[in-house]
Amino acid sequence: MKLPIISYGDPILKRKCEAIEKDHPDLKQLIADMFETMYAAHGVGLAAPQIGRSIRLFVIDASPYEEDEAGLEDFKKVFINAELLDETGEKWLFNEGCLSIPDVREDVSRHPTIRIRYIDENWVEHEDEFDGLAARIIQHEYDHIEGKLFTDKMSPLRKAMIKSKLDAISRGQVDVDYKMKFPASKRKR
Repeated sequence: MKLPIISYGDPILKRKCEAIEKDHPDLKQLIADMFETMYAAHGVGLAAPQIGRSIRLFVIDASPYEEDEAGLEDFKKVFINAELLDETGEKWLFNEGCLSIPDVREDVSRHPTIRIRYIDENWVEHEDEFDGLAARIIQHEYDHIEGKLFTDKMSPLRKAMIKSKLDAISRGQVDVDYKMKFPASKRKR
């Protein structure tokens, strides 16, 4: 089932999420719904707060970038209760966007290599190292479960320059081809 994506301005996007247990209600269905929602919105990652759930869960599928970087074909993963252990290397800029902040893109500086501990959809614990675009997508989604947005990484001047655009998004004044839920108007698309 496609779920509405929570827009910029909703307080849930700024809240640090809670860990979940193995018996979390309807977890398999929630994961399936998150993938369906992400694909319908043409995204490569989606975190639970973006669908109104303040839990430590995100999904990614980096395969749209397979032509840009080797190893990303079939790079589809579920991250439950993720803990970022280390970020290394010289930071690099990449133009990021977010399904919760449509029509806003910004160059964001992130470390190229990460080490992360997480549980997959079969409740198997992993500690893995990722680099390149996979690491970047994971860092972006990890930020969501920590209550951070990519706009938080912008300079105050740059953020001031796009304030009216961000305000418009929070009021639902944006045209997207996927369902969204806006905090100011409480209407759904």
